[in-house]
This record gives sequence, structure tokens and C-alpha cells, in this order.
Amino acid sequence: MGKLSTHVLDTTQGKPGAGVKVELYSVRDGARTLIKAETTNLDGRCGSPLLEGDAMQVGQYELVFAAGDYFASQGVALPSPRFVDRVTIAFGIADATQNYHVPLVVTPWSYSTYRGS
Repeated sequence: MGKLSTHVLDTTQGKPGAGVKVELYSVRDGARTLIKAETTNLDGRCGSPLLEGDAMQVGQYELVFAAGDYFASQGVALPSPRFVDRVTIAFGIADATQNYHVPLVVTPWSYSTYRGS
């Protein structure tokens, strides 16, 4: 079976995003169900896969990152309301036997993602 993982890169400071709250939701028929909530470690990663084994299922998911709270905790001067606050990445898992890595590259003004392995 495959697994799902993530990490956060803070490109304003050129370092991993440590201490970012991450929530994983399953999305079925328009309804969101919280599967797991984690906080990134010093390397900007979750300590274990977000999904693996039998939990790794084909379907639609959302990762929600508390980026605004992270930047506020870093002492970054942010406008009110924050331009980038909660970053939601909606994605699909088409093959549960593969590894899906969904990182967040973020600043207080922009973000990007890609599918890693």
C-alpha cells in the first residue's frame, strides 16, 4: 500500500515550517470529515504518514494548513485580515498503492504545491 505525507517550506525565511498545524479531511458527496490533525516537526514534516495501510483509499481529500498562525508565531508583521491564512489544498488519490507527497511552499503572500512521491 501507498502512503500520504506532507511538509511545509517557509520561503520567506528559507527554512522548514516547524509548528504548522495541519488537518487532513476526506471529502465525500460534498461533506468533509476530519481524518487527522498534526503539527509539523522541526523539519517541517509530520512525524508519521497522514494516511497509510488500509486508511490509504482512493478518493478526494483536503489538507488545511494554518499558515497565518505560523507566520504570526514567527513574528512576521501581517495585515488584518491576513492575506494568506488557512491554506487548503484539495487533491485526489487515484491509486492507493502509490505514495503521494503534497508539500506546501508558503509565504505570507503566496503559496504553491506539487505532487511528490
